Amino acid sequence: MPLKNTPESKKRQSKPKFSVTPEYVSRIYFLLRKEFGDVNSPLHYSQDYQFAISVILSAQCTDERVNQVSPVLFAEYPTLESLAEAPLKKIEKIIYSTGFYKNKAKSVSGFANILLKDYNGKLPKTIAELIKLPGIGRKTANVVLNEIHHISEGFVVDTHVKRISKKLGLTDQSDPVKVEKDLMKNIQPEYWMDLSLYFIFLGRKYCKAHKTFCETCILRKECPSSLVLKTGESK
Repeated sequence: MPLKNTPESKKRQSKPKFSVTPEYVSRIYFLLRKEFGDVNSPLHYSQDYQFAISVILSAQCTDERVNQVSPVLFAEYPTLESLAEAPLKKIEKIIYSTGFYKNKAKSVSGFANILLKDYNGKLPKTIAELIKLPGIGRKTANVVLNEIHHISEGFVVDTHVKRISKKLGLTDQSDPVKVEKDLMKNIQPEYWMDLSLYFIFLGRKYCKAHKTFCETCILRKECPSSLVLKTGESK
Protein backbone atom coordinates (compact mmCIF):
# COMPACT_ATOMS: atom_id res chain seq x y z
CA MET A 1 0.00 0.00 0.00
CA PRO A 2 1.58 3.35 -1.06
CA LEU A 3 2.36 5.92 1.58
CA LYS A 4 -0.10 8.73 1.91
CA ASN A 5 1.09 12.18 0.91
CA THR A 6 1.14 13.44 4.49
CA PRO A 7 3.28 16.30 5.90
CA GLU A 8 5.32 13.61 7.66
CA SER A 9 6.03 11.73 4.44
CA LYS A 10 6.89 14.95 2.63
CA LYS A 11 9.35 15.77 5.37
CA ARG A 12 10.96 12.33 5.06
CA GLN A 13 11.20 12.64 1.27
CA SER A 14 12.58 16.21 1.23
CA LYS A 15 16.23 16.86 0.49
CA PRO A 16 18.47 17.92 3.33
CA LYS A 17 18.65 21.68 3.71
CA PHE A 18 21.77 23.36 2.40
CA SER A 19 23.95 24.46 5.30
CA VAL A 20 26.62 27.14 5.39
CA THR A 21 29.89 26.16 7.03
CA PRO A 22 33.12 28.13 7.59
CA GLU A 23 34.83 25.72 5.19
CA TYR A 24 32.28 26.49 2.47
CA VAL A 25 32.77 30.23 2.92
CA SER A 26 36.56 29.84 2.85
CA ARG A 27 36.40 27.90 -0.42
CA ILE A 28 34.27 30.66 -1.96
CA TYR A 29 36.64 33.34 -0.70
CA PHE A 30 39.81 31.74 -2.03
CA LEU A 31 38.26 30.86 -5.39
CA LEU A 32 37.14 34.47 -5.84
CA ARG A 33 40.52 35.73 -4.69
CA LYS A 34 42.14 33.49 -7.31
CA GLU A 35 39.82 34.96 -9.94
CA PHE A 36 39.94 38.65 -9.01
CA GLY A 37 43.12 39.04 -6.94
CA ASP A 38 43.63 42.04 -4.68
CA VAL A 39 40.61 44.32 -4.95
CA ASN A 40 40.07 48.01 -4.40
CA SER A 41 37.17 50.31 -5.07
CA PRO A 42 36.92 51.22 -8.77
CA LEU A 43 36.04 54.81 -7.84
CA HIS A 44 38.81 57.36 -8.44
CA TYR A 45 39.80 59.90 -5.77
CA SER A 46 42.79 61.68 -4.26
CA GLN A 47 41.31 62.87 -0.94
CA ASP A 48 39.36 60.81 1.58
CA TYR A 49 36.31 63.10 1.46
CA GLN A 50 36.32 62.85 -2.34
CA PHE A 51 35.82 59.11 -2.09
CA ALA A 52 32.80 59.55 0.17
CA ILE A 53 31.30 62.07 -2.26
CA SER A 54 31.94 59.71 -5.17
CA VAL A 55 30.07 56.96 -3.32
CA ILE A 56 27.16 59.37 -2.79
CA LEU A 57 27.14 60.08 -6.53
CA SER A 58 27.26 56.36 -7.36
CA ALA A 59 23.73 55.70 -6.10
CA GLN A 60 21.70 54.40 -9.06
CA CYS A 61 24.66 55.21 -11.30
CA THR A 62 27.63 53.30 -12.74
CA ASP A 63 31.13 53.70 -11.37
CA GLU A 64 32.29 54.57 -14.87
CA ARG A 65 29.93 57.53 -15.03
CA VAL A 66 30.97 58.73 -11.57
CA ASN A 67 34.63 58.53 -12.62
CA GLN A 68 33.81 60.82 -15.54
CA VAL A 69 31.88 63.33 -13.45
CA SER A 70 33.82 63.49 -10.17
CA PRO A 71 37.09 64.86 -11.67
CA VAL A 72 35.11 67.78 -13.12
CA LEU A 73 33.46 68.46 -9.77
CA PHE A 74 36.74 68.29 -7.84
CA ALA A 75 38.60 70.39 -10.39
CA GLU A 76 35.97 73.11 -10.10
CA TYR A 77 35.94 72.87 -6.29
CA PRO A 78 39.36 71.50 -5.28
CA THR A 79 38.92 71.81 -1.50
CA LEU A 80 36.27 70.74 0.96
CA GLU A 81 35.78 74.39 1.89
CA SER A 82 35.15 75.45 -1.71
CA LEU A 83 32.73 72.58 -2.19
CA ALA A 84 30.85 73.54 0.97
CA GLU A 85 30.42 77.07 -0.40
CA ALA A 86 29.53 76.01 -3.95
CA PRO A 87 26.09 77.06 -5.25
CA LEU A 88 23.69 74.13 -5.50
CA LYS A 89 22.81 75.00 -9.09
CA LYS A 90 26.45 74.66 -10.15
CA ILE A 91 26.83 71.32 -8.40
CA GLU A 92 23.60 70.13 -10.01
CA LYS A 93 24.87 71.09 -13.46
CA ILE A 94 28.14 69.21 -13.02
CA ILE A 95 26.61 66.00 -11.61
CA TYR A 96 23.46 66.03 -13.75
CA SER A 97 24.36 62.87 -15.70
CA THR A 98 24.61 60.76 -12.53
CA GLY A 99 20.84 60.96 -12.04
CA PHE A 100 18.81 62.23 -9.08
CA TYR A 101 21.08 65.25 -9.36
CA LYS A 102 19.00 67.60 -7.19
CA ASN A 103 19.00 65.29 -4.17
CA LYS A 104 22.62 64.35 -4.73
CA ALA A 105 23.66 68.01 -4.96
CA LYS A 106 21.96 68.69 -1.60
CA SER A 107 23.69 65.66 -0.11
CA VAL A 108 27.11 66.68 -1.44
CA SER A 109 26.73 70.24 -0.16
CA GLY A 110 25.35 69.13 3.20
CA PHE A 111 28.05 66.48 3.56
CA ALA A 112 30.83 69.01 2.94
CA ASN A 113 29.39 71.52 5.39
CA ILE A 114 28.75 69.06 8.22
CA LEU A 115 32.09 67.31 7.74
CA LEU A 116 33.85 70.66 8.11
CA LYS A 117 31.72 71.93 10.98
CA ASP A 118 31.41 68.82 13.15
CA TYR A 119 34.40 66.67 12.16
CA ASN A 120 37.09 69.16 11.15
CA GLY A 121 37.08 67.73 7.63
CA LYS A 122 38.03 64.21 8.77
CA LEU A 123 35.87 61.20 7.96
CA PRO A 124 34.61 59.45 11.13
CA LYS A 125 35.68 55.89 11.86
CA THR A 126 32.35 54.39 12.92
CA ILE A 127 29.11 53.65 11.12
CA ALA A 128 27.16 55.43 13.87
CA GLU A 129 29.00 58.70 13.17
CA LEU A 130 29.15 58.36 9.40
CA ILE A 131 25.41 57.89 8.95
CA LYS A 132 24.87 61.28 10.59
CA LEU A 133 26.40 62.89 7.50
CA PRO A 134 24.03 63.90 4.66
CA GLY A 135 23.91 61.34 1.86
CA ILE A 136 25.53 58.60 3.93
CA GLY A 137 23.47 55.50 4.69
CA ARG A 138 24.64 52.26 6.24
CA LYS A 139 25.83 50.80 2.93
CA THR A 140 27.81 53.94 2.06
CA ALA A 141 29.24 54.05 5.58
CA ASN A 142 30.47 50.47 5.24
CA VAL A 143 32.07 51.28 1.89
CA VAL A 144 33.85 54.32 3.34
CA LEU A 145 35.07 52.43 6.41
CA ASN A 146 36.42 49.61 4.24
CA GLU A 147 38.20 51.80 1.71
CA ILE A 148 39.44 54.72 3.82
CA HIS A 149 39.96 53.28 7.28
CA HIS A 150 40.30 49.56 6.43
CA ILE A 151 37.68 48.78 9.05
CA SER A 152 35.02 46.09 8.65
CA GLU A 153 32.23 47.05 11.00
CA GLY A 154 29.63 45.56 8.70
CA PHE A 155 29.10 43.99 5.26
CA VAL A 156 28.42 46.16 2.21
CA VAL A 157 25.14 45.10 0.61
CA ASP A 158 24.21 46.41 -2.83
CA THR A 159 22.01 44.79 -5.49
CA HIS A 160 24.84 42.50 -6.67
CA VAL A 161 25.73 41.38 -3.15
CA LYS A 162 22.09 40.73 -2.29
CA ARG A 163 21.59 38.62 -5.43
CA ILE A 164 24.84 36.66 -5.14
CA SER A 165 24.35 36.02 -1.41
CA LYS A 166 20.97 34.42 -2.09
CA LYS A 167 22.34 32.24 -4.87
CA LEU A 168 25.18 31.07 -2.63
CA GLY A 169 22.76 30.17 0.15
CA LEU A 170 24.18 32.76 2.54
CA THR A 171 20.79 34.39 3.10
CA ASP A 172 17.16 33.97 2.18
CA GLN A 173 16.29 37.59 2.94
CA SER A 174 15.56 40.47 0.57
CA ASP A 175 15.77 43.44 2.91
CA PRO A 176 19.38 44.78 2.80
CA VAL A 177 19.58 45.18 6.58
CA LYS A 178 18.48 41.56 7.13
CA VAL A 179 20.81 40.36 4.37
CA GLU A 180 23.71 42.12 6.07
CA LYS A 181 22.86 40.48 9.41
CA ASP A 182 22.87 37.05 7.76
CA LEU A 183 26.18 37.71 6.03
CA MET A 184 27.79 38.92 9.24
CA LYS A 185 26.54 35.75 10.94
CA ASN A 186 27.54 33.31 8.18
CA ILE A 187 30.83 34.83 6.99
CA GLN A 188 34.05 35.09 8.97
CA PRO A 189 34.81 38.76 9.80
CA GLU A 190 38.23 38.65 8.14
CA TYR A 191 36.49 38.06 4.79
CA TRP A 192 33.89 40.84 5.03
CA MET A 193 35.91 43.58 3.37
CA ASP A 194 37.07 41.67 0.30
CA LEU A 195 34.03 39.44 -0.22
CA SER A 196 31.67 42.37 -0.64
CA LEU A 197 33.75 43.57 -3.60
CA TYR A 198 34.27 40.02 -4.89
CA PHE A 199 30.50 39.48 -4.94
CA ILE A 200 30.06 42.74 -6.86
CA PHE A 201 32.69 41.73 -9.44
CA LEU A 202 31.18 38.23 -9.69
CA GLY A 203 27.77 39.76 -10.30
CA ARG A 204 29.09 41.96 -13.05
CA LYS A 205 31.09 39.25 -14.81
CA TYR A 206 29.27 35.92 -14.39
CA CYS A 207 26.07 36.24 -12.40
CA LYS A 208 24.15 39.13 -13.90
CA ALA A 209 20.62 40.01 -12.87
CA HIS A 210 19.06 38.75 -16.11
CA LYS A 211 21.64 36.26 -17.33
CA THR A 212 24.05 33.83 -15.69
CA PHE A 213 27.20 32.24 -17.07
CA CYS A 214 27.41 29.21 -14.79
CA GLU A 215 29.47 27.15 -17.26
CA THR A 216 32.46 29.48 -16.93
CA CYS A 217 31.89 30.83 -13.39
CA ILE A 218 34.68 30.18 -10.91
CA LEU A 219 32.07 29.05 -8.36
CA ARG A 220 30.23 26.63 -10.65
CA LYS A 221 31.13 23.61 -8.49
CA GLU A 222 30.39 25.31 -5.18
CA CYS A 223 27.29 27.41 -5.77
CA PRO A 224 24.07 25.57 -4.79
CA SER A 225 22.22 27.58 -7.46
CA SER A 226 24.64 26.67 -10.24
CA LEU A 227 23.19 25.32 -13.48
CA VAL A 228 26.25 23.12 -13.80
CA LEU A 229 26.63 19.82 -12.01
CA LYS A 230 29.91 18.88 -10.37
CA THR A 231 30.44 16.46 -13.24
CA GLY A 232 30.40 19.45 -15.59
CA GLU A 233 27.07 18.46 -17.16
CA SER A 234 24.11 20.84 -17.33
CA LYS A 235 21.20 20.17 -15.04
